[in-house]
This record gives sequence, C-alpha cells and structure tokens, in this order.
Amino acid sequence: MRGSAGKMAEEEPRRRIPLVPENLLKKRKAYQAIKATQAKQALLNKRKHQKGKQIQFKRLEAFVRDSWRKHRDDVRLRRMEQRPGQTDVPQEHKLAFVVRIVDINGVSRRVKRVIELLRLTKNFTGTFVKLNPLSLKMLRIVEPYVAWGHPNLKSVRELILKRGQAKIKKKRLPLTDNMLIEEHLGCYGIICLEDLIHEIYSAGKYFKKVTNFLWPFHLSVARHASRNKVGFLKEMGKPGCRGEAINQLIRQLN
Repeated sequence: MRGSAGKMAEEEPRRRIPLVPENLLKKRKAYQAIKATQAKQALLNKRKHQKGKQIQFKRLEAFVRDSWRKHRDDVRLRRMEQRPGQTDVPQEHKLAFVVRIVDINGVSRRVKRVIELLRLTKNFTGTFVKLNPLSLKMLRIVEPYVAWGHPNLKSVRELILKRGQAKIKKKRLPLTDNMLIEEHLGCYGIICLEDLIHEIYSAGKYFKKVTNFLWPFHLSVARHASRNKVGFLKEMGKPGCRGEAINQLIRQLN
C-alpha cells in the first residue's frame, strides 16, 4: 500500500504557481497605496464636516437655569448701582487672592467681562488683586462666582513656588531660573523669586507688571470631585469674601 501511494504521488504532476509580471505587481501596489490615501482623506474630510456642523443638544432645564441666572445678575447689579456698598480699602490689607469656584454659564455680559479682566477663564483658577475702590467694585460684581480673601506671606510663597508660571510670548514657562525673572523684570529692580514674592505681598509699585508677567494659577481639584461634585462643593464653601480663611482654601487647592 505504501509503495503504491508513493508511485501515485510521483505520477501526479507538480502544480506551478502562476508568475505575475513585476510591472503588474508595482502597479497593483501603487493602486493600493492611492486607495488607502483616498480613504484616509475621505475620513478626515468627514470628521471635519461633522465637527463644523455638529449639533449640541441642550436641555430645557439648562435654558431655565441660564435665564434665571442672568435675571438674578441684572437685578443684583441694578441694586448695587442704587445702593452702593462700602468701597473703602482696609488699611491693614492691600492684597487679595481671587479663586473662581462656580461656573459662569448664562451670566450677564458685565459679569463675564469682569471675569475676563480678572483672567479667571476656568474654574479653580486664581489671581492676585491689588485692593483699591475699583477692584473692590469688580469683586462685588463677580462675588457669587468667586471666593476671595487676604492671603498671608506663607500662602503667597507656596503658590508662587509650586504653581508659578511666567507668561512669555503667550507661552507658559516654569519659574525655575532667576535669570528668566531678571531678564523680564530686572528693569523694575526684581531679579529673583524672593523679590517677586515681596513685590506681590507688599502690593508694591510694580504689582501690575509682576501679575501680568505671571500666568493665572491653575489650582488642583481633589480626585473625588468628579464622583461627588455636590460633596466637593460643600467642602469648598460658599463664594464671597472669606477674609483670612482664604488661606485654608489655598492649602486645600494648592
């Protein structure tokens, strides 16, 4: 049996694989490359088209909330103009730290404008503000959306050393070298981090130059905030003036 099977295998002719000319293989490969490129470009064009015409659905509750918020701001600002509050700058405090802790969706244009002037474009960003009658009025306008108070020297130092970033040509650069500070603020007598911290805490002559040199502070949020937003906001406390208690909030978010 084995011998007969071997003879049959020898008698069967071997199958020859048909050869394809080299020029045809090259054409086939080039055609496949062109098709792949066209498919990729079509996908990119489709995504671009969808991105431009993407429809964003908004719930009715969101419209009601935004309308109520705008109405509340208009009433509050009108009352402020009719009954202006105290705008005297306290002698013992010349510096304030402002943190935005509430969304500003649906607020009035005036509130949005003040938020932009304070450079608080995102939640949990903070800036230093020199207290004067104008800045106190601005803080009263945005009071339902920010927490502010009077930081001590320790808080100012920790914020600058841990989260300080320079704004140079619309780019963020960490404050790791005194040469960077001397290059941009040396003409004002500020050549190192200690000079920068002292100028901010004392609200000195070149306070505005220094704050414009610094990027707004992006503070950190606890990990459980996304899971328990209501509980986290309760921990944050209510917006408004907190006085010396702002130092506790800085420790919490820094």
